[in-house]
Amino acid sequence: MTRFIGAIDQGTTSTRFIVFDRAGATIASAQREHRQIFPEPGWVEHDPLEIRDNTAAVIAEALGGAGLTARDLAAVGVTNQRETTVLWDRATGRPVHNALVWQDTRVDPLVADFARDGGQDRFRDRTGLPLASYFSALKLRWLLDNVPGARVRAEAGDLLFGTIDAWLVWNLTGLHVTDVTNASRTQLMNLATLDWDNTLLTVFGIPRAVLPRIVPSSAVLAPARGALEGVPVAGILGDQQAALMGQACLEPGEAKNTYGTGCFLLMNTGTTPMPSRHGLLTTVAAKLGDAPATYALEGSIAITGALVQWLRDNLGLIQTSAEVEVLANTVPDNGDVYIVPAFSGLYAPHWRADARGIIAGLTRFAHRGHIARAVLEATAYQTLDVVRAMEQDSGVHLKELRVDGGMVANETLMRFQADVLNVPVVRPATVETTALGAAYAAGLAVGYWAGPDDLRANWAVAARWDPTMEAGRRSALVASWQKAVGRSFGWA
Repeated sequence: MTRFIGAIDQGTTSTRFIVFDRAGATIASAQREHRQIFPEPGWVEHDPLEIRDNTAAVIAEALGGAGLTARDLAAVGVTNQRETTVLWDRATGRPVHNALVWQDTRVDPLVADFARDGGQDRFRDRTGLPLASYFSALKLRWLLDNVPGARVRAEAGDLLFGTIDAWLVWNLTGLHVTDVTNASRTQLMNLATLDWDNTLLTVFGIPRAVLPRIVPSSAVLAPARGALEGVPVAGILGDQQAALMGQACLEPGEAKNTYGTGCFLLMNTGTTPMPSRHGLLTTVAAKLGDAPATYALEGSIAITGALVQWLRDNLGLIQTSAEVEVLANTVPDNGDVYIVPAFSGLYAPHWRADARGIIAGLTRFAHRGHIARAVLEATAYQTLDVVRAMEQDSGVHLKELRVDGGMVANETLMRFQADVLNVPVVRPATVETTALGAAYAAGLAVGYWAGPDDLRANWAVAARWDPTMEAGRRSALVASWQKAVGRSFGWA
Protein backbone atom coordinates (compact mmCIF):
# COMPACT_ATOMS: atom_id res chain seq x y z
CA MET A 1 0.00 0.00 0.00
CA THR A 2 1.13 3.57 -0.69
CA ARG A 3 2.64 5.08 2.40
CA PHE A 4 1.78 8.52 3.73
CA ILE A 5 3.21 11.16 6.08
CA GLY A 6 1.58 12.14 9.37
CA ALA A 7 1.69 15.53 11.08
CA ILE A 8 0.81 16.48 14.64
CA ASP A 9 -0.35 20.12 14.65
CA GLN A 10 -0.63 21.29 18.24
CA GLY A 11 -2.05 24.83 18.28
CA THR A 12 -3.18 27.41 20.79
CA THR A 13 -6.80 26.23 20.88
CA SER A 14 -6.74 22.68 19.52
CA THR A 15 -4.68 19.68 18.48
CA ARG A 16 -4.94 18.00 15.09
CA PHE A 17 -3.46 14.99 13.37
CA ILE A 18 -3.41 15.08 9.57
CA VAL A 19 -2.21 12.48 7.09
CA PHE A 20 -0.89 13.71 3.73
CA ASP A 21 -0.06 11.99 0.46
CA ARG A 22 2.84 12.74 -1.87
CA ALA A 23 0.92 15.56 -3.59
CA GLY A 24 0.30 17.27 -0.24
CA ALA A 25 -3.39 16.38 -0.24
CA THR A 26 -5.15 15.56 3.02
CA ILE A 27 -5.99 11.86 3.39
CA ALA A 28 -7.25 11.87 6.98
CA SER A 29 -7.61 14.30 9.87
CA ALA A 30 -9.00 14.67 13.36
CA GLN A 31 -9.12 17.60 15.78
CA ARG A 32 -9.84 18.27 19.46
CA GLU A 33 -9.98 21.54 21.35
CA HIS A 34 -8.45 21.99 24.79
CA ARG A 35 -9.34 24.29 27.68
CA GLN A 36 -8.13 27.87 27.91
CA ILE A 37 -7.34 28.54 31.57
CA PHE A 38 -7.32 32.13 32.88
CA PRO A 39 -6.34 32.12 36.59
CA GLU A 40 -5.89 35.91 36.73
CA PRO A 41 -6.20 38.83 34.32
CA GLY A 42 -3.43 38.50 31.73
CA TRP A 43 -2.58 34.93 32.75
CA VAL A 44 -3.19 32.19 30.15
CA GLU A 45 -2.50 28.52 30.83
CA HIS A 46 -2.99 25.11 29.23
CA ASP A 47 -3.02 21.66 30.83
CA PRO A 48 -0.09 19.74 29.26
CA LEU A 49 -1.64 16.38 30.15
CA GLU A 50 -4.85 17.34 28.35
CA ILE A 51 -2.78 18.27 25.29
CA ARG A 52 -0.84 14.99 25.51
CA ASP A 53 -4.05 12.96 25.77
CA ASN A 54 -5.77 14.89 22.98
CA THR A 55 -2.76 14.23 20.76
CA ALA A 56 -3.04 10.48 21.31
CA ALA A 57 -6.78 10.65 20.71
CA VAL A 58 -6.63 12.53 17.39
CA ILE A 59 -3.90 10.22 16.08
CA ALA A 60 -6.08 7.17 16.78
CA GLU A 61 -9.20 8.89 15.43
CA ALA A 62 -7.61 10.05 12.16
CA LEU A 63 -5.95 6.72 11.42
CA GLY A 64 -8.98 4.68 12.39
CA GLY A 65 -11.39 6.86 10.44
CA ALA A 66 -9.38 6.40 7.26
CA GLY A 67 -8.73 2.70 7.79
CA LEU A 68 -5.01 3.31 8.26
CA THR A 69 -2.47 2.00 10.74
CA ALA A 70 0.93 3.22 11.83
CA ARG A 71 2.47 0.94 9.19
CA ASP A 72 0.98 3.16 6.48
CA LEU A 73 3.09 6.14 7.62
CA ALA A 74 6.65 6.67 6.40
CA ALA A 75 7.31 9.30 9.07
CA VAL A 76 5.61 11.82 11.34
CA GLY A 77 6.35 15.50 11.91
CA VAL A 78 5.42 17.76 14.80
CA THR A 79 4.45 21.41 14.68
CA ASN A 80 3.38 23.44 17.67
CA GLN A 81 2.31 26.68 19.25
CA ARG A 82 5.64 28.32 20.01
CA GLU A 83 6.92 29.92 23.24
CA THR A 84 4.34 28.11 25.41
CA THR A 85 6.38 26.77 28.31
CA VAL A 86 6.16 23.40 30.08
CA LEU A 87 8.20 22.17 33.05
CA TRP A 88 7.85 18.52 34.00
CA ASP A 89 9.31 15.80 36.22
CA ARG A 90 11.84 13.61 34.43
CA ALA A 91 10.93 10.50 36.44
CA THR A 92 7.13 10.71 36.53
CA GLY A 93 6.41 12.70 33.37
CA ARG A 94 4.04 14.91 35.37
CA PRO A 95 4.09 18.68 34.77
CA VAL A 96 4.87 20.67 37.90
CA HIS A 97 2.51 23.45 36.76
CA ASN A 98 0.15 24.20 33.92
CA ALA A 99 1.86 25.36 30.72
CA LEU A 100 2.36 29.12 30.48
CA VAL A 101 0.94 30.08 27.09
CA TRP A 102 2.69 32.47 24.70
CA GLN A 103 -0.07 35.04 25.32
CA ASP A 104 0.53 35.03 29.09
CA THR A 105 1.72 38.38 30.49
CA ARG A 106 2.49 37.52 34.12
CA VAL A 107 6.21 38.14 33.54
CA ASP A 108 5.74 41.80 32.54
CA PRO A 109 7.44 42.93 35.80
CA LEU A 110 10.44 40.72 34.94
CA VAL A 111 10.58 42.22 31.45
CA ALA A 112 10.74 45.69 33.01
CA ASP A 113 13.45 44.60 35.46
CA PHE A 114 15.69 43.19 32.73
CA ALA A 115 15.08 46.16 30.41
CA ARG A 116 16.35 48.64 33.00
CA ASP A 117 19.91 47.49 32.32
CA GLY A 118 20.45 47.86 28.59
CA GLY A 119 16.93 48.44 27.33
CA GLN A 120 14.37 46.29 25.59
CA ASP A 121 16.82 45.30 22.84
CA ARG A 122 19.75 44.31 25.06
CA PHE A 123 19.70 40.69 23.80
CA ARG A 124 18.52 41.32 20.23
CA ASP A 125 22.01 40.92 18.71
CA ARG A 126 22.29 37.39 20.17
CA THR A 127 18.70 36.20 19.87
CA GLY A 128 16.96 38.40 17.29
CA LEU A 129 14.28 39.11 19.90
CA PRO A 130 13.35 42.06 22.11
CA LEU A 131 12.62 41.60 25.78
CA ALA A 132 8.91 40.76 25.98
CA SER A 133 6.53 38.54 27.91
CA TYR A 134 5.99 36.62 24.64
CA PHE A 135 9.10 34.43 24.78
CA SER A 136 9.89 31.37 26.88
CA ALA A 137 12.93 32.35 28.95
CA LEU A 138 11.11 34.52 31.47
CA LYS A 139 8.17 32.11 31.63
CA LEU A 140 10.63 29.39 32.63
CA ARG A 141 12.26 31.77 35.10
CA TRP A 142 8.83 32.42 36.65
CA LEU A 143 8.18 28.69 37.06
CA LEU A 144 11.59 28.13 38.64
CA ASP A 145 10.99 30.99 41.05
CA ASN A 146 7.35 30.30 41.93
CA VAL A 147 6.84 26.51 41.94
CA PRO A 148 8.06 25.28 45.34
CA GLY A 149 11.34 23.39 45.03
CA ALA A 150 11.48 23.76 41.25
CA ARG A 151 14.81 25.54 41.03
CA VAL A 152 16.66 23.02 43.19
CA ARG A 153 15.13 20.11 41.30
CA ALA A 154 15.92 21.72 37.94
CA GLU A 155 19.55 22.30 38.87
CA ALA A 156 19.79 18.65 39.89
CA GLY A 157 18.49 17.56 36.48
CA ASP A 158 15.22 16.21 37.88
CA LEU A 159 12.99 18.61 35.91
CA LEU A 160 12.81 19.12 32.16
CA PHE A 161 11.82 22.27 30.29
CA GLY A 162 10.39 22.42 26.82
CA THR A 163 8.07 24.19 24.49
CA ILE A 164 5.13 22.08 23.34
CA ASP A 165 7.17 20.33 20.65
CA ALA A 166 9.63 19.05 23.25
CA TRP A 167 6.80 17.95 25.54
CA LEU A 168 5.10 15.96 22.75
CA VAL A 169 8.31 14.42 21.36
CA TRP A 170 9.35 13.37 24.87
CA ASN A 171 6.00 11.65 25.33
CA LEU A 172 6.24 10.07 21.86
CA THR A 173 9.85 8.88 22.00
CA GLY A 174 11.43 9.54 25.40
CA LEU A 175 13.90 12.00 23.81
CA HIS A 176 14.35 15.44 25.38
CA VAL A 177 14.92 17.56 22.26
CA THR A 178 13.69 20.70 20.54
CA ASP A 179 14.41 21.95 17.05
CA VAL A 180 16.23 25.13 16.10
CA THR A 181 13.06 27.03 15.18
CA ASN A 182 11.48 26.50 18.59
CA ALA A 183 14.78 27.06 20.38
CA SER A 184 15.10 30.39 18.59
CA ARG A 185 11.87 31.53 20.30
CA THR A 186 13.03 30.89 23.85
CA GLN A 187 15.40 33.90 23.98
CA LEU A 188 18.05 31.49 25.22
CA MET A 189 19.54 30.32 21.90
CA ASN A 190 22.31 32.18 20.09
CA LEU A 191 21.29 32.74 16.45
CA ALA A 192 24.89 32.47 15.26
CA THR A 193 25.86 29.24 17.05
CA LEU A 194 22.39 27.59 17.12
CA ASP A 195 23.17 26.52 20.68
CA TRP A 196 22.11 27.61 24.15
CA ASP A 197 23.99 30.78 25.08
CA ASN A 198 25.86 30.61 28.39
CA THR A 199 25.66 34.37 28.93
CA LEU A 200 21.90 34.35 28.50
CA LEU A 201 21.51 31.34 30.80
CA THR A 202 23.47 33.19 33.48
CA VAL A 203 21.59 36.47 33.09
CA PHE A 204 18.17 34.81 33.13
CA GLY A 205 19.11 32.36 35.88
CA ILE A 206 18.34 29.20 33.87
CA PRO A 207 20.23 25.96 34.70
CA ARG A 208 21.50 24.22 31.56
CA ALA A 209 20.47 20.84 33.03
CA VAL A 210 16.80 21.65 32.43
CA LEU A 211 17.18 22.38 28.70
CA PRO A 212 16.52 20.00 25.78
CA ARG A 213 19.10 19.17 23.12
CA ILE A 214 18.74 21.32 19.98
CA VAL A 215 18.29 19.30 16.77
CA PRO A 216 17.64 20.11 13.08
CA SER A 217 14.07 20.73 11.92
CA SER A 218 14.30 17.81 9.48
CA ALA A 219 16.13 14.72 10.76
CA VAL A 220 15.22 11.21 11.86
CA LEU A 221 15.09 11.36 15.66
CA ALA A 222 13.61 8.11 17.00
CA PRO A 223 10.70 5.72 16.45
CA ALA A 224 7.44 6.67 18.12
CA ARG A 225 5.54 4.67 20.70
CA GLY A 226 1.85 4.15 21.27
CA ALA A 227 -0.59 4.65 18.38
CA LEU A 228 2.36 5.56 16.12
CA GLU A 229 4.45 2.57 17.20
CA GLY A 230 7.58 2.33 15.09
CA VAL A 231 6.94 5.42 12.92
CA PRO A 232 10.06 7.63 12.73
CA VAL A 233 9.60 11.07 14.31
CA ALA A 234 11.58 12.98 11.71
CA GLY A 235 10.49 16.63 11.69
CA ILE A 236 9.88 19.44 14.17
CA LEU A 237 8.97 23.02 13.26
CA GLY A 238 7.37 25.84 15.20
CA ASP A 239 3.96 26.49 13.71
CA GLN A 240 4.80 29.65 11.80
CA GLN A 241 8.01 28.26 10.36
CA ALA A 242 6.03 25.17 9.39
CA ALA A 243 3.53 27.33 7.53
CA LEU A 244 6.40 29.08 5.71
CA MET A 245 7.60 25.69 4.49
CA GLY A 246 4.06 24.50 3.75
CA GLN A 247 3.61 27.60 1.57
CA ALA A 248 6.83 26.69 -0.29
CA CYS A 249 8.39 30.05 0.61
CA LEU A 250 11.82 28.57 0.08
CA GLU A 251 13.60 31.52 -1.56
CA PRO A 252 14.71 34.82 0.02
CA GLY A 253 12.00 37.47 -0.31
CA GLU A 254 9.07 35.05 -0.32
CA ALA A 255 6.56 35.65 2.48
CA LYS A 256 3.41 34.21 4.01
CA ASN A 257 0.91 35.36 6.61
CA THR A 258 -0.98 32.93 8.83
CA TYR A 259 -4.33 34.19 10.15
CA GLY A 260 -5.21 32.34 13.33
CA THR A 261 -5.65 33.33 16.97
CA GLY A 262 -2.93 35.83 16.15
CA CYS A 263 -1.27 36.71 12.85
CA PHE A 264 2.27 35.75 11.97
CA LEU A 265 3.96 37.10 8.86
CA LEU A 266 7.31 35.56 7.92
CA MET A 267 9.69 36.41 5.10
CA ASN A 268 12.48 34.03 4.09
CA THR A 269 15.79 35.95 4.26
CA GLY A 270 18.21 33.15 3.31
CA THR A 271 21.15 31.71 5.20
CA THR A 272 22.21 34.89 7.02
CA PRO A 273 20.24 36.30 9.99
CA MET A 274 18.88 39.73 9.07
CA PRO A 275 18.74 42.15 12.01
CA SER A 276 15.59 44.24 12.33
CA ARG A 277 15.59 47.98 12.94
CA HIS A 278 11.83 48.32 12.66
CA GLY A 279 10.37 46.14 15.39
CA LEU A 280 10.44 42.72 13.76
CA LEU A 281 11.94 39.47 15.02
CA THR A 282 14.88 37.64 13.50
CA THR A 283 14.21 33.94 13.75
CA VAL A 284 15.34 30.59 12.36
CA ALA A 285 13.15 29.49 9.44
CA ALA A 286 14.39 25.88 9.28
CA LYS A 287 17.41 23.62 9.33
CA LEU A 288 17.11 20.65 7.00
CA GLY A 289 19.53 17.95 8.13
CA ASP A 290 23.16 18.99 7.79
CA ALA A 291 22.41 21.91 5.44
CA PRO A 292 22.95 25.46 6.76
CA ALA A 293 20.04 26.97 8.64
CA THR A 294 17.80 29.46 6.87
CA TYR A 295 16.44 32.51 8.63
CA ALA A 296 13.37 34.71 8.48
CA LEU A 297 12.08 38.09 9.54
CA GLU A 298 8.83 37.78 11.47
CA GLY A 299 6.08 40.12 12.48
CA SER A 300 4.01 38.66 15.30
CA ILE A 301 0.52 40.05 15.97
CA ALA A 302 -1.11 38.85 19.18
CA ILE A 303 -4.83 39.31 18.49
CA THR A 304 -6.57 38.74 15.15
CA GLY A 305 -8.87 35.70 15.09
CA ALA A 306 -9.11 36.07 18.86
CA LEU A 307 -10.83 39.42 18.25
CA VAL A 308 -13.61 37.64 16.36
CA GLN A 309 -13.92 35.22 19.29
CA TRP A 310 -14.17 38.22 21.65
CA LEU A 311 -16.97 39.67 19.51
CA ARG A 312 -18.75 36.31 19.74
CA ASP A 313 -18.09 35.25 23.32
CA ASN A 314 -17.75 38.52 25.24
CA LEU A 315 -20.10 40.86 23.37
CA GLY A 316 -22.51 38.30 21.92
CA LEU A 317 -22.88 40.24 18.66
CA ILE A 318 -22.52 37.03 16.64
CA GLN A 319 -23.33 33.40 17.42
CA THR A 320 -20.58 31.80 15.33
CA SER A 321 -17.26 33.16 14.09
CA ALA A 322 -18.37 32.81 10.46
CA GLU A 323 -21.21 35.29 11.08
CA VAL A 324 -18.75 38.17 11.42
CA GLU A 325 -18.46 38.43 7.64
CA VAL A 326 -22.22 38.52 7.14
CA LEU A 327 -22.58 41.23 9.78
CA ALA A 328 -19.65 43.23 8.39
CA ASN A 329 -21.24 43.20 4.94
CA THR A 330 -24.41 44.89 6.21
CA VAL A 331 -22.48 48.17 5.92
CA PRO A 332 -20.46 49.58 2.99
CA ASP A 333 -17.50 50.68 5.15
CA ASN A 334 -16.34 50.97 8.76
CA GLY A 335 -18.21 54.22 9.48
CA ASP A 336 -14.89 55.65 10.72
CA VAL A 337 -14.79 53.07 13.54
CA TYR A 338 -11.44 51.46 14.38
CA ILE A 339 -10.64 48.72 16.88
CA VAL A 340 -7.08 48.32 18.17
CA PRO A 341 -7.05 44.87 19.85
CA ALA A 342 -4.18 45.46 22.26
CA PHE A 343 -5.67 43.11 24.85
CA SER A 344 -2.20 42.11 26.08
CA GLY A 345 -0.25 45.01 24.63
CA LEU A 346 0.88 45.30 21.01
CA TYR A 347 3.49 43.02 19.46
CA ALA A 348 5.29 43.78 16.19
CA PRO A 349 6.23 46.32 15.09
CA HIS A 350 5.34 48.44 18.15
CA TRP A 351 6.23 46.21 21.13
CA ARG A 352 4.18 48.29 23.54
CA ALA A 353 3.28 46.35 26.67
CA ASP A 354 1.52 49.47 27.94
CA ALA A 355 -1.04 49.47 25.10
CA ARG A 356 -4.59 48.26 25.69
CA GLY A 357 -7.53 47.63 23.42
CA ILE A 358 -9.65 50.56 22.28
CA ILE A 359 -12.61 51.29 20.00
CA ALA A 360 -12.11 54.69 18.40
CA GLY A 361 -14.27 56.93 16.21
CA LEU A 362 -17.64 56.01 17.70
CA THR A 363 -20.64 58.21 16.95
CA ARG A 364 -24.36 57.52 17.26
CA PHE A 365 -24.25 56.57 13.58
CA ALA A 366 -22.13 53.52 14.38
CA HIS A 367 -23.85 50.18 14.94
CA ARG A 368 -23.02 46.49 15.20
CA GLY A 369 -22.22 46.18 11.48
CA HIS A 370 -19.54 48.85 11.76
CA ILE A 371 -18.09 47.11 14.82
CA ALA A 372 -17.92 43.81 12.90
CA ARG A 373 -16.23 45.46 9.93
CA ALA A 374 -13.74 47.18 12.25
CA VAL A 375 -12.95 43.78 13.79
CA LEU A 376 -12.01 42.36 10.39
CA GLU A 377 -10.15 45.46 9.27
CA ALA A 378 -8.03 45.47 12.45
CA THR A 379 -6.39 42.27 11.22
CA ALA A 380 -5.63 43.79 7.81
CA TYR A 381 -4.24 47.03 9.27
CA GLN A 382 -2.00 45.20 11.73
CA THR A 383 -0.69 43.10 8.85
CA LEU A 384 0.01 46.29 6.88
CA ASP A 385 2.07 47.67 9.79
CA VAL A 386 4.18 44.50 9.76
CA VAL A 387 4.61 44.44 5.97
CA ARG A 388 5.83 48.04 5.94
CA ALA A 389 8.37 47.27 8.66
CA MET A 390 9.49 44.14 6.79
CA GLU A 391 10.02 46.05 3.56
CA GLN A 392 12.06 48.67 5.41
CA ASP A 393 14.25 46.03 7.07
CA SER A 394 14.77 43.84 4.02
CA GLY A 395 14.74 46.38 1.22
CA VAL A 396 12.47 43.93 -0.61
CA HIS A 397 9.10 45.14 -1.90
CA LEU A 398 6.54 42.39 -1.44
CA LYS A 399 5.25 41.14 -4.81
CA GLU A 400 2.46 39.02 -3.32
CA LEU A 401 1.38 37.75 0.08
CA ARG A 402 0.67 34.04 0.45
CA VAL A 403 -1.99 33.50 3.10
CA ASP A 404 -3.27 30.60 5.20
CA GLY A 405 -5.06 29.91 8.46
CA GLY A 406 -8.69 29.87 9.51
CA MET A 407 -9.49 33.48 8.61
CA VAL A 408 -8.54 33.15 4.93
CA ALA A 409 -12.00 31.73 4.25
CA ASN A 410 -13.27 35.26 4.91
CA GLU A 411 -13.50 36.83 1.44
CA THR A 412 -14.25 40.30 2.83
CA LEU A 413 -11.08 40.28 4.92
CA MET A 414 -8.91 38.97 2.10
CA ARG A 415 -10.24 41.57 -0.35
CA PHE A 416 -9.62 44.38 2.13
CA GLN A 417 -6.17 42.98 2.91
CA ALA A 418 -5.18 43.22 -0.75
CA ASP A 419 -6.56 46.76 -0.92
CA VAL A 420 -4.67 48.16 2.07
CA LEU A 421 -1.44 46.34 1.15
CA ASN A 422 -1.78 47.28 -2.52
CA VAL A 423 -0.36 43.87 -3.48
CA PRO A 424 -2.09 40.62 -4.51
CA VAL A 425 -3.14 38.22 -1.77
CA VAL A 426 -2.97 34.53 -2.74
CA ARG A 427 -4.58 31.53 -1.03
CA PRO A 428 -3.12 28.09 -1.86
CA ALA A 429 -5.11 25.02 -2.77
CA THR A 430 -3.95 23.35 0.45
CA VAL A 431 -4.77 25.65 3.37
CA GLU A 432 -3.48 23.22 6.01
CA THR A 433 -0.03 24.69 5.47
CA THR A 434 1.15 24.44 9.07
CA ALA A 435 0.60 20.70 9.31
CA LEU A 436 1.82 20.30 5.74
CA GLY A 437 5.10 22.05 6.60
CA ALA A 438 5.70 19.62 9.45
CA ALA A 439 4.92 16.74 7.11
CA TYR A 440 7.37 18.13 4.56
CA ALA A 441 10.13 18.34 7.20
CA ALA A 442 9.56 14.72 8.19
CA GLY A 443 9.15 13.49 4.64
CA LEU A 444 12.35 15.14 3.44
CA ALA A 445 14.26 13.44 6.27
CA VAL A 446 13.19 9.96 5.14
CA GLY A 447 13.33 10.61 1.39
CA TYR A 448 9.55 10.60 0.87
CA TRP A 449 10.06 13.91 -0.97
CA ALA A 450 13.36 14.23 -2.81
CA GLY A 451 13.91 17.93 -2.21
CA PRO A 452 12.56 21.49 -2.38
CA ASP A 453 11.46 21.16 -6.01
CA ASP A 454 8.90 18.55 -4.95
CA LEU A 455 7.45 21.00 -2.43
CA ARG A 456 7.25 23.80 -4.98
CA ALA A 457 5.51 21.46 -7.43
CA ASN A 458 2.81 20.73 -4.84
CA TRP A 459 1.96 24.41 -4.29
CA ALA A 460 -1.00 25.68 -6.31
CA VAL A 461 -3.26 28.75 -6.22
CA ALA A 462 -6.88 28.36 -5.14
CA ALA A 463 -7.87 32.05 -4.92
CA ARG A 464 -6.30 35.42 -5.63
CA TRP A 465 -7.35 38.92 -4.65
CA ASP A 466 -5.91 41.89 -6.50
CA PRO A 467 -6.04 45.42 -5.04
CA THR A 468 -8.75 47.75 -6.38
CA MET A 469 -8.85 50.56 -3.81
CA GLU A 470 -8.08 54.11 -4.92
CA ALA A 471 -4.81 55.41 -3.48
CA GLY A 472 -6.29 58.47 -1.77
CA ARG A 473 -8.87 56.41 0.10
CA ARG A 474 -6.22 53.92 1.15
CA SER A 475 -4.04 56.71 2.56
CA ALA A 476 -6.94 58.23 4.49
CA LEU A 477 -7.97 54.92 6.05
CA VAL A 478 -4.41 54.04 7.05
CA ALA A 479 -3.86 57.48 8.58
CA SER A 480 -6.94 57.03 10.77
CA TRP A 481 -5.77 53.56 11.79
CA GLN A 482 -2.39 54.93 12.83
CA LYS A 483 -4.11 57.63 14.87
CA ALA A 484 -6.15 54.97 16.66
CA VAL A 485 -3.03 52.91 17.40
CA GLY A 486 -1.42 55.95 18.99
CA ARG A 487 -4.46 56.37 21.25
CA SER A 488 -3.97 52.83 22.60
CA PHE A 489 -0.49 53.58 23.98
CA GLY A 490 0.24 54.33 27.61
CA TRP A 491 -2.92 52.82 29.11
CA ALA A 492 -1.36 50.19 31.38
